[in-house]
Amino acid sequence: MKISYNWLKQFIQTNHTPQELSLILTNIGLEVESLETVQPIVGGLAGLVIGEVLTCVQHPNADRLRVTTVNVGAAEAIQIVCGAPNVAAGQKVVVATVGTTVYPNEGEPFKINKSKIRAEVSEGMICAEDEIGLGVSHDGIMVLAEDAVVGTAAKDYFKMEDDYLFEIGLTPNRADAASHLGVARDLAAFLRTDLKMPDVSSFQTANEDLKIGVRVEDTVACPRYSSVSISGVTVKASPDWLQDKLKVIGIRPINNIVDITNYVLHDLGQPLHAFDADEIAGAQVIVKKCADKTPFVTLDGVTRELSSEDLMICDAEKPMTIAGVYGGKNSGVSAETKNIFLESAYFNSVSVRKTAKRHTLKTDASFRYERGTDPEMTVFALKRAALLIQELAGGVISSEVGDLYPAPIAPFDVQVSYKNITKLIGAAIPDEEIKAIITSLGIEVAAESAEGLSLKVPTFKVDVTRECDITEEVLRIYGYNNIEIPAKVNASLSFTSKPDKEQTQHSIADMLTANGFLEIWCNSLTKGVYSKNEEEAVKILNPLSSDLNVMRQSLLMPALESVAYNLNRRSGDIKFYEFGKTYHLINEKYVERPRLMIVLSGANTSEQWNDKPVAVSFYNLKAAVDAILGRLGISNYQTEELSNEDYAFGLKYFRGQQTIVSFGAVTAADKKLADIDKDVYYADFDWDLLLDIVKKNKIVNKEIPKYPAVRRDLSMLVDTAVTFDTLKTIAFKTEKKLLKNVQVFDVYVGDKLPENKKSYALNFTLQDEDQTLTDKQIDAVMQKIIANLAQTAKAEIRK
Repeated sequence: MKISYNWLKQFIQTNHTPQELSLILTNIGLEVESLETVQPIVGGLAGLVIGEVLTCVQHPNADRLRVTTVNVGAAEAIQIVCGAPNVAAGQKVVVATVGTTVYPNEGEPFKINKSKIRAEVSEGMICAEDEIGLGVSHDGIMVLAEDAVVGTAAKDYFKMEDDYLFEIGLTPNRADAASHLGVARDLAAFLRTDLKMPDVSSFQTANEDLKIGVRVEDTVACPRYSSVSISGVTVKASPDWLQDKLKVIGIRPINNIVDITNYVLHDLGQPLHAFDADEIAGAQVIVKKCADKTPFVTLDGVTRELSSEDLMICDAEKPMTIAGVYGGKNSGVSAETKNIFLESAYFNSVSVRKTAKRHTLKTDASFRYERGTDPEMTVFALKRAALLIQELAGGVISSEVGDLYPAPIAPFDVQVSYKNITKLIGAAIPDEEIKAIITSLGIEVAAESAEGLSLKVPTFKVDVTRECDITEEVLRIYGYNNIEIPAKVNASLSFTSKPDKEQTQHSIADMLTANGFLEIWCNSLTKGVYSKNEEEAVKILNPLSSDLNVMRQSLLMPALESVAYNLNRRSGDIKFYEFGKTYHLINEKYVERPRLMIVLSGANTSEQWNDKPVAVSFYNLKAAVDAILGRLGISNYQTEELSNEDYAFGLKYFRGQQTIVSFGAVTAADKKLADIDKDVYYADFDWDLLLDIVKKNKIVNKEIPKYPAVRRDLSMLVDTAVTFDTLKTIAFKTEKKLLKNVQVFDVYVGDKLPENKKSYALNFTLQDEDQTLTDKQIDAVMQKIIANLAQTAKAEIRK
């Protein structure tokens, strides 16, 4: 929520700086997420000065240009080439000097530089009003009054006042602070100063010539409906002060009537709606729910189907607005509007919330209604808006204030005990201080005793209904920082090394399970015949049997026994994983090594009526391995083909001398030991090494790229010994900044190719995070990659 510093000062008298108020607001529960200096006009007219045109002559080389000399209050006059048809000697003008950045209404900002225009030096720019955001006309330069003082900063001449914008992270329970009044009320309570409310005492009805009848059929969804009619208004642009107020908080000015309703909304927190009274059929407003699926065109031109639960503001013939949420296309004020019906209502928060969610509409009005507005504010806000309309749009008040409020909402009665407040806060606050804070927040003390207070909580504090809520209000204003930390604090301290081993393991286990893997737990005791390194075997001194006479050196063989067990029971589609340890005797010391193992066999997908099962392959295993490393944020490693007795074929990922993971096809010998005749693939991770790498990882958040990626494909012939990883490495070494990804999408080996050759088709993804790549840039990168592939891998690019 955006709050203006200057606007706040209309409600409270304070000499506190914006920075000081920012800290105070945060301390009293209205967290300021950002504070920035703003101006109603972008750029704040910085660098612009008032100048006087001393001379103006025809440009010697251009019919439509003039060469002028301008006094800007400096030691010497400057020469400016100007193309405006109305420029003339003796004029007082606005000048952008060299180095000034100009912010036009349309287009990008630009900096004024000293330049030559058709061979004539130009040292600035004489400005039109649309070039500096002071208007929309571009018919010529701005010509100021003769009494304008040369050398005066344009910011001072136009009385451009800096403002400060607080961005407040408003919590859902603080509906009372969803306006400048609400924020000022909290500040006034903290600063112990008076709150100045707008004066509406001059409101009076001139006549009753514009009566609009009002009927509320659903008083649960609309407990209060206030209204007034104003005739003879002139719809036009708002004055600068009102436009500036709205611009500072990010609201686009529309016209004086709509701007006033927006102003009162952000001023007092009460949403209003102005109807063209002449468009209200039958001079009758009916607040009701329409039939289900009734079509309704909203202000944005979208036709929506209404629900029978949507509360609508209707006239005698049709719905006009969705109550508290959004206006209808023809319900608002136009340039031809002369008479206005002004609505100020209190709608049920639950009803508005459901309607807004149903139609996926979020507006400033619904934001406040959903959280709960003040039912006692409707008439006051109505009068405030009506007086502003009279001031800025003319017209007269042509009806009495209509106020349908059949069941007034009473203040909340709350009993508080000083003792309980002290107990909850954990510090002794004087009773008089507690009472002073409560009354400063607008809460009425109905009765008082030595033990506590009987309070009547005003209706604008919709979330303060219990003693603990009052305690929170007292603590907010008293100050959390004023509560001393006791000398003795009882706590249980724990230390967990980073990364958390269990949490990391659970995250990988959850990912694998979500992808169809099942976790297995195998016995650490296994057959001695499974040990491939006899010297490292950890043997059991008194084994129960020869099948359980040694500790496992690998997770593979016990897992293969589980695979065989499932295959023998016709459960052949295997996706297993296990976290476990292997055991070794090294230099007469027993060593335990945590590992992660995954096993695949059978079909990758089950048989469907419209699809045949596809057998798992090495690439399914590789995808699972890459997913695990990606989940852990590990991407920097080298790749090498395996050539040992543990795998029929496969790969290993490593860093230096340390192997992160080995994965590939199980050898025929190992399958024979487990009595398996199906293809089986497995991966073996060094879990301790993974945790060590993760510990050193630094998480960096990046924005989603703004500029599109580009894909280029290359088809090439290479020697059969050349791997995709080799080609990928060459590509990334060639282009480190723009190249984001390399993928292989086709491999062909056959008798149609030269001997000892194979064909690869690769795609290269290029992207620049700072700009859109041009064809020239892309071609340059691809040519470098082609050249290095040809030189390093002897690749022949196929045209």
